[in-house]
Amino acid sequence: MSFGKNLQYLRRLYRNLTQEGLAEKLNVSRQTVSKWETDDAMPEMDKALELCKIFNCTLDNLFRDEMSVPDEKYSNLRIEMVKGFRYIAHTVLSTAPEDDALDRVYKYAKECKIENPKVIGWDFPFLSPEQINIYHMHGYTAALILPEGIVPANKELEIRQQGDHNYAAIHIERPFENPFVTIPGAYRTLMDYMKVNGWEHEEKNVIPCFETDGDTMDVYIACK
Repeated sequence: MSFGKNLQYLRRLYRNLTQEGLAEKLNVSRQTVSKWETDDAMPEMDKALELCKIFNCTLDNLFRDEMSVPDEKYSNLRIEMVKGFRYIAHTVLSTAPEDDALDRVYKYAKECKIENPKVIGWDFPFLSPEQINIYHMHGYTAALILPEGIVPANKELEIRQQGDHNYAAIHIERPFENPFVTIPGAYRTLMDYMKVNGWEHEEKNVIPCFETDGDTMDVYIACK
């Protein structure tokens, strides 16, 4: 664990705060902040408590936790207003549901004659302990964003609507080189970003989180 690396991580999450900006908030020199971040010096208790207040964290977070440092694959950490959209979705429960769910919604797109379809997806959490622990299943929902004026020929498909909403978002390059590390790491980084900046996760009447499909990926978490 490294206090210096934790401080760098929190500072960058806090609206890309510079060393100079943090020094000004704490009434210390930029060189002092630099020494903290290289672990050449440690802050006095009063300054450590001020850091906790600024970054909405605890002393344990600062000094004992091994906080994630953003991977080089991550960029464009932001709050984005996602405009309202209509969509149709398909959920699969299996030991590897993602490909099946995505294949189905791309078939929907082909049936609707949608060129360059926009597809998103998210984990489906409503499984029983037996499904998870005994059969090692998990759930995944893929959704096709419907362009204006497009109505699926299959009348049994439910068209859902989401209104405008704010999301914390992050871009990932090459997400599938190490997906079981890179993608969960993006979600953890977003949750840290929201906590540091005082935003709460929104889970009602909105898709709580989702990711885009493709060679690159953007991960979104709804926030209040």
